[in-house]
Amino acid sequence: MISVIVITKNESKNIGACLDSVRWSDDIVVVDAQSTDDTAALARTRTTKVFVRPWEGFSAAKSFALLQTSHRWVLWVDADERVTPQLAEEIGRLPLESTNYAAFTVARRAFFLGRWIRHSGWYPGRVARLFDKTRAVFTPAAVHEGLEINGNITDLSYDLLHYTDPNLYHYFEKFNRYTSLAAEEAVIRGKRFGTSDLLVRPAWLFVKMYFLKRGFLDGMQGLILALLSSAYVFTKYAKLWELQSHR
Repeated sequence: MISVIVITKNESKNIGACLDSVRWSDDIVVVDAQSTDDTAALARTRTTKVFVRPWEGFSAAKSFALLQTSHRWVLWVDADERVTPQLAEEIGRLPLESTNYAAFTVARRAFFLGRWIRHSGWYPGRVARLFDKTRAVFTPAAVHEGLEINGNITDLSYDLLHYTDPNLYHYFEKFNRYTSLAAEEAVIRGKRFGTSDLLVRPAWLFVKMYFLKRGFLDGMQGLILALLSSAYVFTKYAKLWELQSHR
């Protein structure tokens, strides 16, 4: 048996399809950060375990969700992700009660501005998503939190679909919030700003994504993605400079 956890904030456009893709689970936990749309109501039509709480951060929300699960094995899915029937079937065949593995990774296939991204360093972009909760904890990162796994990890074959950014408006809604969180996290880690963070890091990321990781094969979306990712890095370090120069 497998529990599923999802955290949400104003995900009414996504939550129905997300939860429908994991309807094979008998234990789905949704932790909602006080959405102002009908995310929680839509979630309640698919599971009884919907918890509406003040936002305390990604790691805290997922850690709380873990406490509400009934099964030892947990699948973590974001609201803008979908578990394909092939992936669900593969998970269903796993001998979880006897396996020596503590977690399984999936490749995320991202749908960005109307195109599936196959290169650019985004794919396969493996992440540990199915895990034994007795041997894993969520890391406290403010952005892009992950799992700290105590044990061996192996790969699943089928992709997890990620409907990341349907348009640029959506992308930039996240851009400002995430770059601020990343800068604040850098301060906490003791990172000191250097001029090369603005001059070298963004340019290098563009070269890496567009040329070395063959982002040019992803068409116009690949070019836009590389440029926006470069701008993300620039903005994150500009905000780090701002935080440290005004202290």
